[in-house]
Amino acid sequence: MFSKACEYGIRATLYIALKSLDNERVSLKDIAKEIDSPEAFTAKILQQLARNKIVDSVKGPSGGFKIEKSKIDSIKLIQIVSTIDGDAIFRGCGLGLKQCDEEFPCPVHNKFKVIRDGLKDMLETTSVYELATGINVGLTFLKR
Repeated sequence: MFSKACEYGIRATLYIALKSLDNERVSLKDIAKEIDSPEAFTAKILQQLARNKIVDSVKGPSGGFKIEKSKIDSIKLIQIVSTIDGDAIFRGCGLGLKQCDEEFPCPVHNKFKVIRDGLKDMLETTSVYELATGINVGLTFLKR
């Protein structure tokens, strides 16, 4: 559903948020290891997230990545998805047809539209804080 970059971006943001709740900064190396992502690929994703102010990048020996505690609850998953994958997932055809819309729908158009709208709603209403706290208390996991 999401690109591999987007999956890693969501996982990286959640890991950074989890550590930020404990006032910790995390290194690129630690993030890549914790989310099972190649380090160079993770660096590019984090660069996009930092450029779009989803995560903060601090340079230097005691640097790393963090998210201000006060900001964690305001970050919604839609921001990460939009930053990395754009909005094509909310416009694309369920069958991958080039021409598919309300006027000329593909066979799954109406059913897929409901799923697509539900996904968008979930991404718009789910905060990074909500997911990070689930990880923090052991209800959900980023890595097994």
